[in-house]
Amino acid sequence: MKLSAKIVQENWQSLEESLGYSFKKRSLLAEALTHRSYANEFQSEALPDNERLEFLGDAVLDLVISQHLMETLPESHEGDLTRIRAEVVALPSLASLASSLKIGSCLLLGRGEESSGGRNKPSLLADALESLFGAVFTDGGFESAKSVIMPLFVPLLQQAATDEGQDFKSRLQELLQSTRRELPVYTLIETTGPAHERLYRIDVQIDGCAYGSGQGRTKKSAEQAAAKATLLLLDENS
Repeated sequence: MKLSAKIVQENWQSLEESLGYSFKKRSLLAEALTHRSYANEFQSEALPDNERLEFLGDAVLDLVISQHLMETLPESHEGDLTRIRAEVVALPSLASLASSLKIGSCLLLGRGEESSGGRNKPSLLADALESLFGAVFTDGGFESAKSVIMPLFVPLLQQAATDEGQDFKSRLQELLQSTRRELPVYTLIETTGPAHERLYRIDVQIDGCAYGSGQGRTKKSAEQAAAKATLLLLDENS
């Protein structure tokens, strides 16, 4: 559904309420929700798009999550902390949170991006969420950004911490060996994102049949996610 700029802007107050933050500088909110396609169509107005704020928001998000993990998991090694952080800030998690906040209906999009379903694109939604984090940080500082980010990510962090140390690949291999089935084959299906923020998708095949699929910021984490998804499927079908 095509939304006019006026209708989109009417949704911004509801978004602020969902975030629990009211912008002092409204232009920052507008910038965070302006996609490059819209800015390009209105070049005469010199509208800034949200890419710079996305760059900042990505760093702010990593810092907030890293600080939380350092405080709550004092016994965990750097590798485990990295894995947890990568899992919770991955594109699927960000896109899901953005959808729950109805960010899609708040975006200013160009006609081409609008017609191609941009309001529901995971990558676009994830970028917009990070842009909002950058905007909150610029408008209100680190503590304001933290107060917005943490309520959104606490459930994800709790789940990731629960999974800490679990080797789903080993568990899957042990299960298959116990039932005399072929060992799983992990296949890299897709690599997306810029060089500094790669996202890998791995599929698992067993006996030539496709099972679970997983994504992660590293191939190892994607394989673990795929193994976990496969274990869940096998449990459901047992």
